[in-house]
Amino acid sequence: MKKILSVMGVAALALSLSAQENEKKPAGKAGEGDVAKGKEMFEQCSACHAIEGDEKKMGPSLAGLFKREKLKNGSKVTDASVKKVINEGGNGMPAYADMLSDEEKAHVLAYLKTL
Repeated sequence: MKKILSVMGVAALALSLSAQENEKKPAGKAGEGDVAKGKEMFEQCSACHAIEGDEKKMGPSLAGLFKREKLKNGSKVTDASVKKVINEGGNGMPAYADMLSDEEKAHVLAYLKTL
């Protein structure tokens, strides 16, 4: 009987923790992302984009991206213009419009702002 109660207690604790992880956090500002999650997601981007200096890999370095006046395509650097490049790709970069959710893109943008 003690063993059954122990197993049930562990199962209840696991369900409780799982439910807490899945709870949505209160919404912040529209488009607000999580820098840590963005950094983790950016790892796949780092195969083609450097984040320090002017090193050019397959794509341009993204160091200081949000401190620049313009993107390589001539657009002013804004959340919308960077998100457009992420969505549409181009010049060898794949389009991520259907590969990343809006939340994931917000995380990546939040991280890019820290570079």
